[in-house]
Amino acid sequence: MPTIEDYGFGHVTIEGEELTRDVIVLPGRLVQNWRRKDGHGLVLEDLADVLDELPEYLIVGTGAAEQLRPEAHALRRLRELGIRVEVLPTDQAVRRFGELNPAGAAAALHLTC
Repeated sequence: MPTIEDYGFGHVTIEGEELTRDVIVLPGRLVQNWRRKDGHGLVLEDLADVLDELPEYLIVGTGAAEQLRPEAHALRRLRELGIRVEVLPTDQAVRRFGELNPAGAAAALHLTC
């Protein structure tokens, strides 16, 4: 299970590898270069490739200045699917992810603004 070791504006270290593009951390894999339909928006379609893999918790990191804006409909639909969603600035999201059981948590992280 991937572990997040460090985060700073524009980069995150996961399993010893420094990444500079947005990522999704899942219990079984890492999705690098995560892109969204609208760069600073988050719609359900942006999670379509991982939706079936999302565990009990999804932590969304909205960036250092919280510029990523999850759509209310997407958050509502995730919660309807039984996924507990927390939306936090990315530094707080990384800390929160570290508090959870990695087998039951995922993180979708916007690394910059």
